[in-house]
Amino acid sequence: MFGGVLSMPVNSPHLRKSGSRHIVTNLGDNDLKTASMLLSTYAKLQTPIFLRSLKVALYIGGLYVCGKIGFESVMKMGVDTRELFFYETFLYYNPLLLITLMVWLWGVNLWVFSRSGVDYAAIFYLGPDHLSHKEIWKCARWMTTIILTSMTAYLYLYSHGDVKLAASQPVALYFSAVIILIIPFDIFYMPSRYYLLWTFWRILFPVQAVTFSDFFLADILTSMSKVLSDLERSVCRMVHRQVATVAWFEADSVCGSHSAAIPLVLVLPYLFRLFQCIRQYKDSKDIANIYNAGKYLTAVPVIFLSALKYYIDPDTWTYSIQPAWILAGLANTFFSFFWDILRDWDLSVFTRIFKFSRPNLFSHLLYGRRWVHVWVIGSNLVLRWTWTYKLSAHLRNNYITVFIITALEIYRRFQWAFFRIENVWYKINNPKHTSHQSNPLSLQNDIDSEHEKLLAHSHSPGV
Repeated sequence: MFGGVLSMPVNSPHLRKSGSRHIVTNLGDNDLKTASMLLSTYAKLQTPIFLRSLKVALYIGGLYVCGKIGFESVMKMGVDTRELFFYETFLYYNPLLLITLMVWLWGVNLWVFSRSGVDYAAIFYLGPDHLSHKEIWKCARWMTTIILTSMTAYLYLYSHGDVKLAASQPVALYFSAVIILIIPFDIFYMPSRYYLLWTFWRILFPVQAVTFSDFFLADILTSMSKVLSDLERSVCRMVHRQVATVAWFEADSVCGSHSAAIPLVLVLPYLFRLFQCIRQYKDSKDIANIYNAGKYLTAVPVIFLSALKYYIDPDTWTYSIQPAWILAGLANTFFSFFWDILRDWDLSVFTRIFKFSRPNLFSHLLYGRRWVHVWVIGSNLVLRWTWTYKLSAHLRNNYITVFIITALEIYRRFQWAFFRIENVWYKINNPKHTSHQSNPLSLQNDIDSEHEKLLAHSHSPGV
C-alpha cells in the first residue's frame, strides 16, 4: 500500500519541473486511480473547446436573463401605457441593435474574405494593425451585451417606479458610445476608431478624391438611413428631456412623428453619395458616375413625397401625390437593382468569393452553385423594393414592421458587400479578363489607379 511507484512523462503539464523520474507516493491503487481521474478532468477543463463552450453558454444565459427580466417588466406595466412606452424603448435601442447587427455581419464578411484569399486590407488601404473578423466579433459581443443590459435596466427601473434613474439609462449609453469613439487614448482599437471617424469626415465633406472606403461606407449609410433618423429622434428627446415620458408622441411635438427633421435625415446618406459621384466625375470624367448620381437622386422624391402625407389633406395625397410617389419608388428600385447587377457586381465571377483555400461545408454549399445566383439576384430585387417602401411616412409608428424591413435591408447590404468587394479584387488581379460593362479606357485607368494606390499602401504604415 505504501511505496507505490508512479512514472510521469517528461512533457506532462502537471509537473512544475522538467524531467522524468520515479516518484515515491503514499497513495494506494485506488488513490492513484482517483488522482489520475482528477488530473484527466483538469486537463479537459483547460481545453479551448470547453472554455469556448462555457463562454457561449454563459453568454446565452445572460441574454436569457435580460429577456426574462425585460418581458416581466413590460408585463408589469398598465395596458394603456405598455404599448406607448415599449414603442419609446424600442426607438432608443433599436438603432443601436441594428448597428450591432451590421457589425456582426461585417465580421462574417471579413471571415469569408480571409478564407477565400481576398485581401480586403489592401482594397480599403488598411494598415497592418487592422481588425480581423475575430476582433470585429469581439466588439459585436460587447455591444450586444451592453445594449441589452441597458435596455433591461431601463424597462425594470421604469416598471418599478424609478422613472428618473430609468431615464438616465439610454442617455448614459449614447454618451458612452460617443466617448468611446472619440477618446484620444490608445485603447479600444484607437487606429481603427480614428480610421472610421476620418472616413465619416470625408463622406461629410467630399473635397478630396473619393476612395473605395469612402463610397463603400456611404453606401452602407444609405441602407441605414432609418437608423440615422431614429438616432436623431432619440437624441432630440434626450435634449428636450422627454425620455421616459410619452410627451413626444403628440403630433405637434418637436420630436414627434411629424418632425421635419425626419425626411431631412433620411435623405442625407443619398445626398452624400450624390456628391461623391459628382466628385468622381470631376476627377475621372467617366460619364458612368453621372448615371450613378442619378440613381441616388431618384431616392430624394421618394422620401419627400412621402413626407407630404402629414402636411396635406388625405384626398390630395391619395389622388395626386401617391401615384407620383409610387412611380418614384419604382424608378429608384429598378435603377438601383440593375446598377447592382450590371455595375457593382460581375456575374462571370459571381461565386468565386466562396472558393476557400481550405474548403469546408460552407464553401461546398455556396461555391459554384447556380441557386446562389438566383437567390442573390431575386432577394436583391425584393429587398430593394421593400426598402423603398419603408421610406414611406405612414410606417413611422409601425415600429415592428420597420425594424424587420431595416434588418432585412442590412442583410441585403451584407450580401451585396461580398460581390462588390470580390469584383474589385478580381479586377485588380485580372484586368484583361474582366467583363465589366464600362468604358475600357476608363476601366483600365481605374485598375492602374488601384495598382498605384496598393503599391503606395505597401510602402506606408497605413491607419
